[in-house]
Amino acid sequence: MPESPEVQALAEFLAEHAVSRRIETVDLDEFRALKTRDRPLAELDGATITGIRRFGKHLDLQTDAAHLVISFGRAGWARWDGEAAPDGAPVIARIPLHGAPHGALLELTDAGDWLSLGLSVVDDPLEVAALAKLGPDPLDEAFDRAALDRAVTGRRKQLKALLQEQETLAGIGNAYSDEILHAAKLSPLGHGSALDADERERLSSPSRRRSGMPSPRGAASPRTG
Repeated sequence: MPESPEVQALAEFLAEHAVSRRIETVDLDEFRALKTRDRPLAELDGATITGIRRFGKHLDLQTDAAHLVISFGRAGWARWDGEAAPDGAPVIARIPLHGAPHGALLELTDAGDWLSLGLSVVDDPLEVAALAKLGPDPLDEAFDRAALDRAVTGRRKQLKALLQEQETLAGIGNAYSDEILHAAKLSPLGHGSALDADERERLSSPSRRRSGMPSPRGAASPRTG
């Protein structure tokens, strides 16, 4: 499952390589991936990508026509310009791009037994319900100890489940919740309501520190050679 550091690495890569390119079309192999049936992907034909933004585990491709929100779910991911998918994941959507120095291809894949990748065409990314409900993001520069305290204080829920609850903290999943709790020396079975000030501080530091998490798995990268 991609989590916020992986999606952030992908966003930074696409900001460098995809922004200012023009979308030829969005070729969808699996119609169930489109979540906005009243907004066809054809709205993006010929649109220019103007920006890339991450929302938790989701990616927003901003264009001069509309936003394409990519929700990776449990097993979705992206690959760039024909790069081989390490897990052999089938391609769900192909997005050929025009622009200097040559054209490129962004492909969206899903390696799951059931489809979890979702695409939404919207005017505002917060029209996607999952994005509108996201809690504060620990990778956001504005995230601090006070934000963590507001998220966990008084919550009678096990810490691991609490960290993975996207409405509480955006972008953390199974792997990084384990890493954060290990670094904080806290049991995943403990409850947020039982944490004292010292334990909340120990939880806060690795939650906020990028280096407290393992290196992201490889983001999409340009084909070489």
